[in-house]
Amino acid sequence: MLTSDPNLLLSMLAVWDAPRGIGQYIRQHFLDRTFQGLYHANAFDLGLLIPYFVVLVLLASYGLHRYILVYLYYKHRDKRTTEPAALFRDLPRVTVQLPIFNEQYVVERLLDAVSKLKYPREKLDIQVLDDSTDETMDVARNLVERYAALGDPITYHHRTNREGFKAGALAAGMNIAKGEFIAIFDADFTPPADFLLRTIHHFTDPKIGMVQTRWTHINRNYSFLTQVEAILLDGHFVLEHSGRARSGVFFNFNGTAGIWRQKTIEEAGGWQHDTLTEDTDLSYRAQLKGWKFIDLQDVECPAELPVEMTAFKTQQARWAKGLVQTGKKILPRVLRSNAPWRTKIEAWYHLTANLSYPLMVVLSVLLLPAMVIRFYQGWFQMVYIDLPLFLASTFSISSFYLVSQRELFPKTWPRALIYLPFLMALGIGLTVTNTKAVIEALIGKESAFARTPKYRVESKLDKVGAKRYRKRLGWVPWVELLIGAYFALTVYYAIENENYITVPFLVLFVVGYWYTGLMSLLQGRFAGVSLSSETHTKPFPVGV
Repeated sequence: MLTSDPNLLLSMLAVWDAPRGIGQYIRQHFLDRTFQGLYHANAFDLGLLIPYFVVLVLLASYGLHRYILVYLYYKHRDKRTTEPAALFRDLPRVTVQLPIFNEQYVVERLLDAVSKLKYPREKLDIQVLDDSTDETMDVARNLVERYAALGDPITYHHRTNREGFKAGALAAGMNIAKGEFIAIFDADFTPPADFLLRTIHHFTDPKIGMVQTRWTHINRNYSFLTQVEAILLDGHFVLEHSGRARSGVFFNFNGTAGIWRQKTIEEAGGWQHDTLTEDTDLSYRAQLKGWKFIDLQDVECPAELPVEMTAFKTQQARWAKGLVQTGKKILPRVLRSNAPWRTKIEAWYHLTANLSYPLMVVLSVLLLPAMVIRFYQGWFQMVYIDLPLFLASTFSISSFYLVSQRELFPKTWPRALIYLPFLMALGIGLTVTNTKAVIEALIGKESAFARTPKYRVESKLDKVGAKRYRKRLGWVPWVELLIGAYFALTVYYAIENENYITVPFLVLFVVGYWYTGLMSLLQGRFAGVSLSSETHTKPFPVGV
């Protein structure tokens, strides 16, 4: 309804006609044609703009792929797997493998959870596969002896060479495994007591080779960082896994919180350690052999999220490098296989997704000069060319993760809106670390399996009580701060030239790079400061 208040109308007209008002801005930037046609791009400009638009288009294609995953998730929601097709009359034997490496803070919690698994003890074997080089060896061995004395079918296995890292430990354990099926849990997981009973019956279908459950988060509410990490993982498990599983294309085991048919592992060629994501590598080899996988979104397996920025970056870099390594190894086989083209295309986007990080670095370098050039070409072109590409690249991320929160928390999902800008900024801030990892994978540089340190920090009553697993900072945080300063200059340029449309995007870059850089540098500086009046540390598991 139009207002009849003359004073209000006069005020609105004043704002519109002010020298720097809205009307003047629109007339100057969108309607003024005084200098139209005077600017002509030269070879230097084209040398910058062509790679700028190529990068934007490639990033937009990965962004559009996220929309496709959301579409597949809803299109095939009737194919959601909940109950098994049949039940075993006689439960099969299961081997539970627990690969650990220097996990003195969380190993007791892991063994406590596994000892409570509801499954016939005569049909269960538990292997603690310990590659540790610190006090964890004594801690784990004492715990195993304690649980064995209580009647649990648990054994301790220690390797001294750590050949093949986690993949090597799993392979060594499988050589002596008694079970027809193998469940795997990393050290920071706490499987629920009914985990095996809710997963094993899906193997009554002889075509099923692996069942993956959904990770949940013990310390989701510990900090702002863990909240954002939880949303990132929720998007992966809800939309990526479920969307792929429901539409019948390949998806991967996540290294933990799943159960395999031993025959599937053997037919696929066993655990191999030429990539850092041995789980994804084995998953693709198994599915190329014709085995089917099941994603159980409703079966939850809680785990601890990294509470330090460098630990989180270490985890993300390992995954980024490993997926590119797996892509180099597996994609040629996938493309030569008889799999449907939609499966091949999805595999391509899945295994090459981390190439977006080097593309982001290129975009970061080109953004300011491209903005200067585009300024002289006219704002209208920026609105109908650049803006849609930016939206496809960035807003697909927000919609992707919002959908996952809506699926998991139908009553409280709007609260996730608070975290979305920081989630996008954090993804940008990981660019330097993950680009380094991706380039190492592309050039074939090998590196050790870098574990993600966990401290059994579950709530705000807990604090990190030890520094021995803390990663060295290196040069990356300083580069992140420098790039953040570069984008702060870009924000200043945009504001000075009244290019307000681009400012929100540029601010995300500033926040992302400065947040990851500063958090990496400052982590542990306040380790002695209590988060609560009631705190406790865990230098060793309780009772050991």
